[in-house]
Amino acid sequence: MRLTALPAFDDNYIWALADDDGDALIVDPGDAAPVLAAADQGLWPAAVLLTHHHNDHIGGVAALRARWPTLPVYAPEDERIPFDCVRVGDGARVALKNWRLEVLAVPGHTRSHIAYLGGGQDQDHLFCGDTLFSLGCGRMFEGTPSQMLGSLDRLAALPGSTAVCCGHEYTLANAAFARAVDLANEALRRRTEEVHAMRQAGRPTLPSTLAQETATNPFLRVDSEAVRAAVAHRLGRAPIDRVETFAELRRWKDQFRA
Repeated sequence: MRLTALPAFDDNYIWALADDDGDALIVDPGDAAPVLAAADQGLWPAAVLLTHHHNDHIGGVAALRARWPTLPVYAPEDERIPFDCVRVGDGARVALKNWRLEVLAVPGHTRSHIAYLGGGQDQDHLFCGDTLFSLGCGRMFEGTPSQMLGSLDRLAALPGSTAVCCGHEYTLANAAFARAVDLANEALRRRTEEVHAMRQAGRPTLPSTLAQETATNPFLRVDSEAVRAAVAHRLGRAPIDRVETFAELRRWKDQFRA
């Protein structure tokens, strides 16, 4: 399997997971143009996977369907995704040609957000949209802190080798916040240096792995002493529980300026 991050807009990635024949799963095509350009180079869309309803993740579907009218599209149960789709929810399986993926419900960013896990022979891929980012997580537009934390806990429990395929190139900005929270974290320092070098070279910082994220991402480390201490300092008292730790951490990130 060959995984490619197709850049779109200012910082989106459209993921293409292609087999040896050039057939590919296309994940969250907010813009058709990068997919059409890849098709001109030999990539052939076999199916589209959508994680949530935001237009920067679904906006290119109509144009792709105009080019390939029978292209199957998988999407969560959400009336805000207006296409003729195969609707999938938690625990559903997507089986196409050489790909086998499981659907995970991960509400928080939106109420119906899903992720897709699998697709590889040697390494699973996690197409997590805007739920989990490298060194960060998505804003809670519709969900509660408890929901979002539960979704992140679920993803953090997956094998460490899982490739984390997020919807946006936010890693450099997220690193600045993560360092403000967890400055003494040596793994985070090394990851930050790596990210700076990647971006200076014009390379994507994704995919990362879940092992990297659980070692460095403050939103997956709400139970760590360092993150709890940073949140306690901000609150002026110890957080009541891990949900309050997460909620304050997300509020802090929403207001953060490097």
